[in-house]
Amino acid sequence: MNRNELTRRLLEDAAQRSIRYRETCDDRSVAPDREAVAALGRLQQPLPDAGMPDEEVIALLDDVGSPATMAMAGSRFFGFVIGGSLPVTVASNWLSTAWDQNVVMHEVTPATATMEQVAIEWMVELLGLPHGTGAGFVTGATVANFSALAAARHRVFENVGWNVEANGLIGAPPVTIIVSDEAHPTLFKSLGMLGLGRDRVIRVPTDGQGRMIAAKLPELHGPAIVCTQAGNINSGAFDPIGDICDAVKPGGAWVHVDGAFGLWAAASTSKRALTDGMEAADSWATDAHKWLNVPYDGGIAFVRNPADLAAAMAITADYLITETEHRNPSDYTPELSRRGRGIDVYAALLSLGRKGVEELVDRCCRHARRFAEGLGGAGYDVLNDVVLNQVVVSFGDDATTRRVIDMIQADGTCWCGATVWQGVTAMRISVSSWATTDEDVDKSLDAMIAVAAAVLDG
Repeated sequence: MNRNELTRRLLEDAAQRSIRYRETCDDRSVAPDREAVAALGRLQQPLPDAGMPDEEVIALLDDVGSPATMAMAGSRFFGFVIGGSLPVTVASNWLSTAWDQNVVMHEVTPATATMEQVAIEWMVELLGLPHGTGAGFVTGATVANFSALAAARHRVFENVGWNVEANGLIGAPPVTIIVSDEAHPTLFKSLGMLGLGRDRVIRVPTDGQGRMIAAKLPELHGPAIVCTQAGNINSGAFDPIGDICDAVKPGGAWVHVDGAFGLWAAASTSKRALTDGMEAADSWATDAHKWLNVPYDGGIAFVRNPADLAAAMAITADYLITETEHRNPSDYTPELSRRGRGIDVYAALLSLGRKGVEELVDRCCRHARRFAEGLGGAGYDVLNDVVLNQVVVSFGDDATTRRVIDMIQADGTCWCGATVWQGVTAMRISVSSWATTDEDVDKSLDAMIAVAAAVLDG
């Protein structure tokens, strides 16, 4: 058997195993059982002197790995804001992996670079961002925040005559960083990696839903970056981004929007008002592997002025083709080498269209309201105004709520995680999968309510 025949047989076997996994995902417990997790010990073996045959490698990955996975690709995983990847994006991911393109320069990888450029243009239009906004495809919201804030760092220092890329931060003018009390931890990680500091920030108070109170913003002088949030990770609430922009931009501050999942509200006619004023910001971060339901990883950093992002990220070397009339993808991301993440975004948007994305967002929000109504009707405390796809519920005191969450996870019908929302331990339900149906919601609700009743009665 020649090399092509061996490759075909191996890839067809892997494809069939993958298809079988997806087809049976909803028939199993969402969380892996103890036996499957215990069997992972089979993977812990010394590095072999002689290699294992390829077909045996794939069989081991599937036979041992597949049963021990969390069914995030299924229809009843509500633990994080994770969308099960759309079939078309799984297929595009397989194809782009076969292409094996290192999306660095347009002249070398014109097909993938073109798809990414078109995907950016479509996203800018879909989300109502300013015409001409640039972007880079990165791993996730952490690196999207990092990249956008690197552009912000460049611009605010450039405005006062300091070349931060060349001279670093030692001796640089001070920069004021404004965040909300409800800022996501990945934002602080990004600030730390940029040398702007996790702790040297000014925190602005939030209201009962986790929205920054614009009236509490301090008076700003000199270089400043204001970090806002579109979609609180617990409540789903949005900072008043327009009001914040009105307050700080006349003084020259850069406004960034952490919109890991909430940015997608702009694609929905019924939810777009939540993002009012967002277009006045200077940068935005989001995840396509959340609400657009593409495979991991799919973060996107948007910057109003692409030159600011390129100034922070671009790289030159004698062997790189940097003189080109086209957009070089590596000019807009921290990585030089990377896969074509934008291909899956292109495929998803082409498959869904504008109306399909809107319907996906609206459907998930409808499911979230159904969860809130069902749990509230059963006598449990829904702690947030359900404005998007997030529901936060308490089943009593902290210890009782944690027991209920543990039992729901062990039951396996669905999977939700624990959180602490404004000092109260709660269960968080995040609905963002294309695969979730009304029947999935009803089945999950029945299980949640039965488990909670059993814990409280016990």
